[in-house]
Amino acid sequence: MKSSPANSNSRPPRHTTAVTAACRALESSNETPDLAALAVAAGLSRFHFHRLFKKTTGLTPKAYAQAQRARRTRAELPRRRTVTEALYGAGFNSNGRFYAQSTQMLGMTPSRFRAGGVGETIRFAVGECSLGSFLVASSDHGVCAIFLGDDPDALARELQDRFPQAQLRGGDRAFERTVARVVGLIEAPKIGWDLPLDVRGTAFQQRVWQALRKIPAGATASYSDIAQSIGSPRAVRAVATACASNKIAVAIPCHRIVRRDGNLSGYRWGVERKRQLLAREKA
Repeated sequence: MKSSPANSNSRPPRHTTAVTAACRALESSNETPDLAALAVAAGLSRFHFHRLFKKTTGLTPKAYAQAQRARRTRAELPRRRTVTEALYGAGFNSNGRFYAQSTQMLGMTPSRFRAGGVGETIRFAVGECSLGSFLVASSDHGVCAIFLGDDPDALARELQDRFPQAQLRGGDRAFERTVARVVGLIEAPKIGWDLPLDVRGTAFQQRVWQALRKIPAGATASYSDIAQSIGSPRAVRAVATACASNKIAVAIPCHRIVRRDGNLSGYRWGVERKRQLLAREKA
């Protein structure tokens, strides 16, 4: 993937200030401010403001507001006595609106999220491959984690930390086939991936991860390339953060991200593993 030169460096400082002010307004408001009001505050037309905001942040004002509400919801659920208290604390003004969005927002029901995944069954297996230890975990919706590392026990603890109250179970025969597919993808990445994924993240993260999945085996891209491909050339740092937050190794191929000069950048599961994966894909 090759990026085209961005023309955003010439953006007037007042525009950057206006977008920053709009972000602060969206973060502090329980209700999504009207687009026209945000544009007026920025001194821009609705169309110009909407385009500028998306180009700067990588999200539309509406999607940014939803992401902030999701963040508040995740923070409120564990510390409130009830889900109802949490939803009002996060800024929802009705149960109906909250429950209509909650599962997509959290990746599970609010009560399960509040209790650390209680009631959710996650099957997992730990094994060894040519890259060292690996862990594969799957919910009812699809593969929710693929970890790589040196210590199988540490990988299992990481899964427990992520789903502290979920029922973690060993795999059955059907899950063994999923594990075999993961091992196959690690050893021979060009076989591709066609199993369902349970991807849990913000709207922006999911856009980045979807863009990563479009990079063909044997090819690489930079953070800037991904930012360009999702229509957010200024969001390079946010793209890097989204890549670092990926919990599904290889199937969401963040290992295909390199520096603009082609040198290897960091990798959650170790640069040497990244080097080996890229070498296999290019063979």
